[in-house]
Amino acid sequence: MTDRIRVAAEVQDALDTRRPVIAFESTIISHGMPWPKNRDTAQAAEAIARASGAVPAIVAVMDGFLAVGLEAGELERLATEAGVLKVSRRDLSWALATGRTGATTVSATMFAAFRAGIDVFATGGIGGVHRGATESFDISADLTELAATSVCVVSAGAKAILDIPKTLEILETLGVPVVCFDTPEFPAFYSRTSGLPAPLRVDTPEDVAAMLQAQRALRLPQGILVAQPVPAGEEIPRGEVDMWIARALEELGDRQISGKAVTPFLLSRIVELSGGASLETNVKLFHNNVRLACRIASACTRTPRG
Repeated sequence: MTDRIRVAAEVQDALDTRRPVIAFESTIISHGMPWPKNRDTAQAAEAIARASGAVPAIVAVMDGFLAVGLEAGELERLATEAGVLKVSRRDLSWALATGRTGATTVSATMFAAFRAGIDVFATGGIGGVHRGATESFDISADLTELAATSVCVVSAGAKAILDIPKTLEILETLGVPVVCFDTPEFPAFYSRTSGLPAPLRVDTPEDVAAMLQAQRALRLPQGILVAQPVPAGEEIPRGEVDMWIARALEELGDRQISGKAVTPFLLSRIVELSGGASLETNVKLFHNNVRLACRIASACTRTPRG
């Protein structure tokens, strides 16, 4: 590695011995959930990974290093410290140079995972094209990272606050394989269906591992986006979600919120409007994605990395 990327000893040992490792972003801790739900959700995800035979590796910027796997106390810092920076790929060098504590987005986490040699990354939902992007040009760097970084990202699709059809169109343009796991429809984060057909479908973790190996054998730079629906008993009907989103977007415009603050504001406002139901569903779908990511990572250890 480099002198600015710090890989935890446990993570490096697992990579060296070809045991499964799962990367996690850290914005879900610092910007996605309130205390102590943020810490508890992250710790539960780590426990799920370990119970599945995988080593968890939360990614964050800590004390001038891009950390892949946290040391004792660092998760607590991310969950409680005020002013934690939201770090996308573009912010990495600035965060390191200034010594800021930073929580990594999907794009920065993908970059770190690939540099460390981690094949699989579990998240809740990816960023994408924001509603109204024809005027704002607000499009997440997650999409361009998926086009450039060979990591398998396990998600519940794109966040429901986004323009999902346009997000899928851009992913197609960028040549990113979008595969729906054991479902004929692309999921819509809180809801199991979006009304959009699955661009591609796979039914086993081994299929995903074989796709990643084939991507690398062909020297294709793109990652793979795996989308699986939230568990049936935990979904929120799309009609309810759409009402909350519409109200949150109206308030967003009234307050003239833009840039990095958009997604945290919308998600937190939807939590309030749903009486906390959206937060509970977010936790359940994230942990469901961790379980699938562990199965895929295990399959990857039996497949040449390329």
